[in-house]
Amino acid sequence: MNKNPRIPIVDCHCHIYPEKVAARAVAGIGAFYDIKMHMDGTKATLQGEAAHAGITHSMIFSVATKPAQVKSINEFIAGEVSMSGGTMTGLGTMHPLSEDMEGDMRHLLELGLRGVKLHPDVQGFCIDDERCQTIYALCEEAGIPVLLHTGDKRYDMSNPNRLRPMVEKFPRLTFIGAHLGGYSVWEDAVEQLRGLPNLYFDCSSTFAFMPMEKAKELILTLGADHVIFGTDYPMWVPKNEVDTFFSLSLSEEDNEKILWKNAQKLFRLDSAALQAAVL
Repeated sequence: MNKNPRIPIVDCHCHIYPEKVAARAVAGIGAFYDIKMHMDGTKATLQGEAAHAGITHSMIFSVATKPAQVKSINEFIAGEVSMSGGTMTGLGTMHPLSEDMEGDMRHLLELGLRGVKLHPDVQGFCIDDERCQTIYALCEEAGIPVLLHTGDKRYDMSNPNRLRPMVEKFPRLTFIGAHLGGYSVWEDAVEQLRGLPNLYFDCSSTFAFMPMEKAKELILTLGADHVIFGTDYPMWVPKNEVDTFFSLSLSEEDNEKILWKNAQKLFRLDSAALQAAVL
């Protein structure tokens, strides 16, 4: 549970799916990573697990594996946000092979989505692909962040060596590198990505793969000002991720930054509402 019930917790990394396809989608993720999935990927389960974990607010999204899915996924996410009772905010999806990326951007902004989530490894493109750079330019112009899956030792599509040049090329765009900037290649991430002012990191899908001392070291090296909390639902149990985070024994100031203040700034969340939810 939230060890300090007066601190909001924003879970910045949650995948959800329509109930009719959730089981298939979750099984696909598990197969892609060869990892046992712990949750069912539905919004209803996420809401229940978030409440159990003391999570105040959830950032939800899904990923289009082909351009034809972009519009329907964004409308699904926006619809789930509207029915969440103010407990969720959505990020949109885009695809570099879309024939109308400008239209896709206009649509997701009209839906009230607060950023774009991309997964190069699953969507099948490199993070520095020229077509993907069109998406970055659109996000930069719109003033919204882009959350990227980053890192995988099995591939070279989203690793830190590809991310850093993009962060430097688009200095007015806020990038968020999931999984502390480099799933399964964390040492490369720290070496190549620390100290970039427009790059943030979420800590999802990291705690299961390293000792807690190492996780704490990585977070402090990257800087609490640039880290946000995430569970990677449905991959992990939200309560366990919250409890593990508190076991790091970071300072109260760092806890507040990582658990909600950084996210509130990045995604323009209602600060008063977040705090009121835990009073």
